[in-house]
Amino acid sequence: MGSQPERTSPLLSPTWGKFYPPRRCSSWFERRAERQGYTRIAGVDEVGRGALFGPVFAAAVILDFRRRIRGLRDSKVLTAEKRERLAVEIRRHALAWSVASVEAEEIDRINIYQASRLAMRKALLRLQPAAQFALIDALRVDLDLPQLPIIDGDALSVSIAAASILAKVERDALMRQWDRIYPEYLLASNKGYATPAHKETLQRLGPTPLHRRSYLPVAQAVPKPAGVSGSLFGAIR
Repeated sequence: MGSQPERTSPLLSPTWGKFYPPRRCSSWFERRAERQGYTRIAGVDEVGRGALFGPVFAAAVILDFRRRIRGLRDSKVLTAEKRERLAVEIRRHALAWSVASVEAEEIDRINIYQASRLAMRKALLRLQPAAQFALIDALRVDLDLPQLPIIDGDALSVSIAAASILAKVERDALMRQWDRIYPEYLLASNKGYATPAHKETLQRLGPTPLHRRSYLPVAQAVPKPAGVSGSLFGAIR
């Protein structure tokens, strides 16, 4: 068999230990993974973890560094117009990209932490060609794949930033679709998050079938059976 990159954590490698990444979005992590022999390096991120409504989304992106995409940043600091423009460029120029989601019912069943990891795993598995290495925003996934979790990764790695943009654009588009079904909840504007108006509507109308019942504001809006008081659910931020 041909030689394969060593499947150990890059954090244990002298190649990574001699330098510290800049505190800005760059290809620093990707370049160091390349020095260890990896050529298909995926950035992975999730969107919608704190929302009260709908699925959590994740995306995985393998950038082609021969085709530079200017302006990649954490999706949260970009305008909607710029995210949409960058999403088109990412889909056009990336070596591979994929988006996956986990529905609210599954989030309630396994919890949001595990659902986020599952969505990330699904996104990685859908990449064609497959990733050799993954840079992941803060988490690890259950895959036999060399990976590096990076705190605030969407602000530090261009690949993770690209994934955050795709996931955000896809999820926002879905919220606009659901807004036509449930206009009272203002999903097109709040994207399912816990704004005062969203929580007020929950108290007034109750949750839809797509609200996350394991989240405290939703649980508090569900009518309780006679004789039951309090909530079984803790707040999730």
